[in-house]
Amino acid sequence: MNYLQLLLFAAPETIVVLTMLAVLGADLTLLRGKSVATRFNFGALLSLLGCGAAAIFLFLRLSNQATFDFFGGMLILHPTVDFIKVAILVLTGFTLLISAAGKFTDHIGEYLSTILLATVGLMFLVSTEDLLMIFVALELASLSLYILTAFNQHNAKSHEAALKYFLFGGMSAAFLLFGFSLLYGVSGSTNLREIATGIAGRGLDPLLLVAIVMTVIGFGFKVAAVPFHLWAPDAYEGAPTPSAAFIGSGSKVASFFILAKIFTLAFVGTAGSSVWHGYIAGWSPTVAVVAALSMVLGNLTAIVQSSVKRLLAYSAIAHAGYMLLGVLGNNPDCTKGLMFYVITYALTTIGAFGVVMVVEQATGSDALDNFKGLSRRAPGLALCLMIFLLSLGGIPPLAGFIGKFFLFSAVVGATGKLGLLWLVILGIAMSAVSFFYYLRVLKAAYVQDAAEAAPAIKVPSLTMLALVVLAALVILLGCAPGLLMQYL
Repeated sequence: MNYLQLLLFAAPETIVVLTMLAVLGADLTLLRGKSVATRFNFGALLSLLGCGAAAIFLFLRLSNQATFDFFGGMLILHPTVDFIKVAILVLTGFTLLISAAGKFTDHIGEYLSTILLATVGLMFLVSTEDLLMIFVALELASLSLYILTAFNQHNAKSHEAALKYFLFGGMSAAFLLFGFSLLYGVSGSTNLREIATGIAGRGLDPLLLVAIVMTVIGFGFKVAAVPFHLWAPDAYEGAPTPSAAFIGSGSKVASFFILAKIFTLAFVGTAGSSVWHGYIAGWSPTVAVVAALSMVLGNLTAIVQSSVKRLLAYSAIAHAGYMLLGVLGNNPDCTKGLMFYVITYALTTIGAFGVVMVVEQATGSDALDNFKGLSRRAPGLALCLMIFLLSLGGIPPLAGFIGKFFLFSAVVGATGKLGLLWLVILGIAMSAVSFFYYLRVLKAAYVQDAAEAAPAIKVPSLTMLALVVLAALVILLGCAPGLLMQYL
């Protein structure tokens, strides 16, 4: 294979990279001296065009059902992989739309190009089955996200959040690289399928056990699961709101997709069991404990939050616990349910953060009190917020309910004899707990009155368009989930 063929197979990523360079170049030359709003709108629309072109290319390629494996799993072309890339590009597009109204930085070209660079890293992450490429792509995305977190030059919390995120992320990268090196040592390969062959029949010897634990720790940091979640609340609160939305959406989709791939391909014979009263050593009991802790701590801690961004951060920790149930199921139905859940959750999260950004820019803070009277100050914005929060809580017929239904039902039937039912019951109970803090926000928006000096809220056109489309997708995918399921 020559480089031209490789560029053709990696055409979507190439398009995004070229778009990144075009956005950066245009901002530094043609738009220099223009207002921040003009530069943001033009750069966001140009970025959106590039992401749209890449998504259309991928969608047209979905009809080819063949699987191509290049360089021993370094690059995998498969219809499901292509669709996950489309989902990441769509989430990037919505992030760009809500970013267009941002007032947190004057470095517009750098900000938008960093979002696109993170998108390229996430796209490569989902399209590989090789440990080296996984690590390189993950670090490309992670380094971009650290920078995005620090972009709010008007808020000292942004720099503090970025430093914490970077330190925790660097530590997680060390754990992950150590685990990967041990996996290579015990199997003699960096390809996930060859690793499974290499460790078959070894049993859980000490090196393999340490490798599994290190991998769980490394990805636990990436998905903000307990007890590796400490960076998330500060990062979500301090980061520019569009950056927080992207951290909680696009990176979640890619991280859980590759996490499920690693456990179902490389660790296929080392799962053990986490069924009730039937524990067998392996990665399954470890992930089960992490999932249970994430669901409990995330939901209970969210109850006492007065910052809506921190509330959404702890909600994200709880949802990471639900998503880990899909990894525990360890079969195609559970993976399918997991990806439906994580994609619909990502759409809802971007919408919720988009509403928070508008309120934050109008009032100067994301405090819960600033949402009082939102239904009278901005009825359309309040309606979108209600749809997003009720979906996160799992109210039918919204996408969040269908996602939980698919995921929990697949997990219940995964092991036979209802072995993981205890985790599903815990997940349902914690979902009920989550209603309390979601309804606190809706109570402020719909029941409580705003202060007399509360400013009027004007929603930028591009942001309102993105929120309306996101709310419509949440309703549509709840009523017609097959529109998404057919591609998974």
